[in-house]
Amino acid sequence: MNEKIAAIRRFNRFYVQHVGAIDAQFLGSEVNATEARLLYEIAERAPVRATTLQEIMQIDPGYLSRMITRFVRNDLVTRNSPTHDRRARPISLTDRGRVLLAQLEERINGALAQTLDSLPPIEQNDLVQSLSRAHRLLAPASEARFTLRLAGAGEPSLIASRQSALYAESHGWGHKLECLIAETVASYLRHFNPDREACWVAELDGVMAGAVFLTDESGGTARLRLLHVEPFARRRGVGDALVQNCLSFARDKGYERVILWTHTVLETARRLYARNGFVCIATAPHDLFGVPLQGEDWECRLTPDTTPTP
Repeated sequence: MNEKIAAIRRFNRFYVQHVGAIDAQFLGSEVNATEARLLYEIAERAPVRATTLQEIMQIDPGYLSRMITRFVRNDLVTRNSPTHDRRARPISLTDRGRVLLAQLEERINGALAQTLDSLPPIEQNDLVQSLSRAHRLLAPASEARFTLRLAGAGEPSLIASRQSALYAESHGWGHKLECLIAETVASYLRHFNPDREACWVAELDGVMAGAVFLTDESGGTARLRLLHVEPFARRRGVGDALVQNCLSFARDKGYERVILWTHTVLETARRLYARNGFVCIATAPHDLFGVPLQGEDWECRLTPDTTPTP
């Protein structure tokens, strides 16, 4: 734990220095980094009360009051209501405040563009994905929309890696399961039929939030494989969207049913499958992962999609 804490603090020190957050004049402007953020929050929410700003920024009320007073004095913000309680008087940017904020936005974008230009494209993507992942891990309840897309080059292998790591951590299923997952993905890539099969990735802020495979089992049967949702993206409907996408694809391709293999201990996954039309049709014990488990075969019988066209 101490090493993890030290790593976070080390990054914090680096980043504060990197963005100039301790400079008295942020990016050469007349405000510091905290004041710049306050201007941004006012612009986003105006007219906004000081109590709301204090809740959002989580800073000392006295310090906030002094900043706002300075902004009023420098004609950056205005208080719109004539009430005597300053906390209840909505705050908005003045024309001068909007000009200053626009200048800050331009300088920030320029500084970030310079940082990105110093990196090759693949490292730019790594940076953005790492920052997005950190944001979602630290603020899992924050608003975000995910999208579904077909997997790109290299991503099926990444999915195999994440599946192996997640199950090893959550259930202790190690080397034997990893071999089975790797073989499943290798077979999918080796025999891939784009007309009948697919792998979809759920993406949230540019980061893989989950994935699923659908493979052709012949005889009018498709198999849903290797469904997973990243911990930071759970409780957002990602799993349901991936399963429903598989069923829609299978229906469009004329499959009669979709099957899958899961385990009795995976209660969350079982509930997900059940609410999307799958039923358990067989159970059997096994020790393929090195521990005794109860495997389950599930099936969803498909009917033509009768959803009316808008």
